[in-house]
Amino acid sequence: MSTKTKFGPKGWTPERLGSLAGKTYLITGANNGAGFEATRVFLSKGASVVMLNRSGDKSAVAIAKLKQEFGSDADVTFVRMDLAVLDSVREAAADVLKSVPRIDALICNAAIAQVAQQEITVDGFESQLGVNHFGHFLLCGLLFDRVEESAGRIVVVGSNAYKMGLKRIQFEDLNFDNNYTAWNSYAQSKLAQMMFAYELQRRVEAAEKNVTVQVCHPGASRTNLLKDTASTFNKIVWSILSRVIAQSAEKGSWPEVMCATEETVETEKLYGPTKRAQTVGPSANVHWMTAPWMKKRPQNSGRFPNRRRR
Repeated sequence: MSTKTKFGPKGWTPERLGSLAGKTYLITGANNGAGFEATRVFLSKGASVVMLNRSGDKSAVAIAKLKQEFGSDADVTFVRMDLAVLDSVREAAADVLKSVPRIDALICNAAIAQVAQQEITVDGFESQLGVNHFGHFLLCGLLFDRVEESAGRIVVVGSNAYKMGLKRIQFEDLNFDNNYTAWNSYAQSKLAQMMFAYELQRRVEAAEKNVTVQVCHPGASRTNLLKDTASTFNKIVWSILSRVIAQSAEKGSWPEVMCATEETVETEKLYGPTKRAQTVGPSANVHWMTAPWMKKRPQNSGRFPNRRRR
């Protein structure tokens, strides 16, 4: 197996991977779509997977399918977690710390998109920002020490939408109370995720912590991302376009698997299905990166490393 991560028209594939026996991967939003497909890859290589999902019923169905494919002894379990409710995230993290002795990678895969009308979480966040960013922010903080114990990774699944929409964090109106659009709020949530990941990596390096943080995007993939949240019109448009421009959910999962496993992936980059991209525009704004840590940060959000003054 080549030691260098290669890209090309067909991109990276899991065929590069050897055995992952003895390793444990946590994936949010893993009962369908890219998260489910990533779980399939990890199980096929002998790893253990903990799925952090909102629905117990859907998780049971997913696990049954996986055990049918990989055998009844496939090591895949479920912890209930609703990223829209920070108390649920705290409870899930507590369960993980009790039952999961090692975390080789925490993959922040779950997301919602194109929420037609503004919705506010119980904690007061616009729903896409709350689920995609703040829920994962809290989870990463609560599990950071356990990830470090295994010299593990945090993988944040972003989106090319970060460079679209408003192209900034709207700190003066995070919830879009005055100018809500489904697209701009989604783009903001993905930009916030990526800025968080890059700032976390800088803090990790400054504090000499044994964790690496990777950022990837799935490309246009045929998943259920819009199923429960998008307007009827957007669902119809996507159902038509996806047949032409989108790849399978399986291929959409490969960047997150790669970022969780490959030794030669670099930090502060953005990995997609076919290439490694330099980030552009707002995600590289160092001043903005630090702001999400100070404004609207969830309470009791774990033990992230502090930034050292240079």
